[in-house]
Amino acid sequence: MIKQFLLVLVAAGAISIAAPFAAAQDSPSQNQNNDQQPSQQQGHRHGMDPAQRTQELTQKLKLTTDQQAKVKDALVSEHSQMESLHQDSSLSQDDRRAKMMDIRKTTDTQIRGLLDSNQQKKWDEMQAQRAQWGQHHGQGAPDQQAPPQQ
Repeated sequence: MIKQFLLVLVAAGAISIAAPFAAAQDSPSQNQNNDQQPSQQQGHRHGMDPAQRTQELTQKLKLTTDQQAKVKDALVSEHSQMESLHQDSSLSQDDRRAKMMDIRKTTDTQIRGLLDSNQQKKWDEMQAQRAQWGQHHGQGAPDQQAPPQQ
């Protein structure tokens, strides 16, 4: 069970690493905030913004108000760290990828720790689906385009 959980976390991290590269291939017309320059839009989109992700998780996991605030804080922190990492040109691509995986893994662990046992089961299912989606779609960003699987 622990090995499976770790495998899911590693897979989720790998998927999250590919997300910025997939987002960079999006055309500017697909971006929601068109008042920014295209380079700013592409660098900013490594996934949904923290508020959107919190909203989605609230719906899927039925988060309480307290959980929503804590999940959003974790996602805002992740987003900030990812943005800083994207702007750090001193790191090699492999080092940057490894740090991105660590950031995503930490955030996923923080979020899972905020959930009750029923929510954790659903979270684990969502992570497994995300990993499966990434395998079938070239390690893209599943939370941006994946249809719900049920």
